[in-house]
Amino acid sequence: MTDQATDLQAAARDKLWLHFTRHSVHENGAEVPMIVRGEGAYIYDDKGKKYLDGLAGLFVVQAGHGREELAEAAAKQARELAFFPLWSYAHPKAAELADRLVAAAPGDLNRVFFTSGGGEAVESAWKLAKQYFKLTGKPLKHKVISRQTAYHGTTQGALSITGVPAFKAPYEPLVPSTFRVPNTNFYRAPEHGEDLEAFGRWAADRVEEAILFEGPETIAAFFVEPVQNAGGCFPPPPGYFQRVREICDKYDILLVSDEVICAYGRLGHMFGAQKYAYQPDIITSAKGLTSGYSPLGAMLVSDRLFEPFRHGDTMFAHGYTFGGHPVSSAVALANLDIFEREDLLGHVQRNEGPFRATLEKLLDLPIVGEVRGDGFFYGIELVKDKATRETFNDEESERLLRGFLSKALFDIGLYCRADDRGDPVIQLSPPLICDQSHFDEIEQKLRAVLTEAWTKL
Repeated sequence: MTDQATDLQAAARDKLWLHFTRHSVHENGAEVPMIVRGEGAYIYDDKGKKYLDGLAGLFVVQAGHGREELAEAAAKQARELAFFPLWSYAHPKAAELADRLVAAAPGDLNRVFFTSGGGEAVESAWKLAKQYFKLTGKPLKHKVISRQTAYHGTTQGALSITGVPAFKAPYEPLVPSTFRVPNTNFYRAPEHGEDLEAFGRWAADRVEEAILFEGPETIAAFFVEPVQNAGGCFPPPPGYFQRVREICDKYDILLVSDEVICAYGRLGHMFGAQKYAYQPDIITSAKGLTSGYSPLGAMLVSDRLFEPFRHGDTMFAHGYTFGGHPVSSAVALANLDIFEREDLLGHVQRNEGPFRATLEKLLDLPIVGEVRGDGFFYGIELVKDKATRETFNDEESERLLRGFLSKALFDIGLYCRADDRGDPVIQLSPPLICDQSHFDEIEQKLRAVLTEAWTKL
């Protein structure tokens, strides 16, 4: 190891505070994995080792790594106008990007409020929902409903909406008035037999049940992902979102589609709501908007919600210094150019079936209980007994995921996520440029590691 590499390792281990990381793993001088470059669907560490990026960074790098045109768009914009805020002023790239997003969005989502990232977009949506109802004569509407195990962000408000108890406990008390309903994990709903549509109706009706229990006059919004990430990729059953839309309309509750992961091609459409044919009142988004080449989030809002702010002295007293940053906006526009030029949405639609079929080959392994997801977004649930669907206890899950799988997958050259926010799963979300050769590589690497994992149980 060179002196520079040694210095960087020391800085990473002793000075850098990594996100969602147990730093105890580095207490005895263990190296911090150091990723230094990316190209296409692959990333490389400081020793030159190559890894298939099976998670698109963090559900982000839609167009793949090493895109010169995105770097050039950032550099060009930085030379012209490196920064200016959207506080009472506009700049060309933000205006152009807003126009482009509105043109791609479903229905009347005709206003775009830019943020720095996804958690900020979720915060913005909750604040807007509360202020909107105050302005329209329904000041008691402030509560939010979300789903069990759902992840919506780490800021105090977004964390309050999140349905992962372990993430919330260290920071309680959080923002009050959030409530959970069941998610759409059909694999763990044996009482519904094989009737997926009936299960979807049941899950949607639990939203109405929660509304009636709390009082419709107090509920402002229902936050829901098109495909729920945490827990391991739960797609919606047929009719689920149509029933949810009916319920929200009946009680005048805003339907917020949290698409921080699912927007911008992850499911083969610009927005996840388009794939499942429902109309949100708000879409929150981030990640894939720039393919991760610069931070940017966006909240898309319906005409109805903007109307009270259109006239007089009413103001949405909310904003972020870097929301709609000129460089990030320029990168997003260049990223959307790639989407159009290379037909990335069509590529995902044409290849989601082969991707699923390749992953489903793993169902012959005793440790693989289910493969689920849509588009280029999948979860593989791991089980102790396929026949009974018995899962692992906490100690077994700890030993399996953190004690073996995470390191073994990385060592074999596959970057993905072994997760236990819910039942143990492996999550896959590769760049949208991937093809059958990448699917095969993912399957082969997973097969080798999962086969070995079973012998260690």
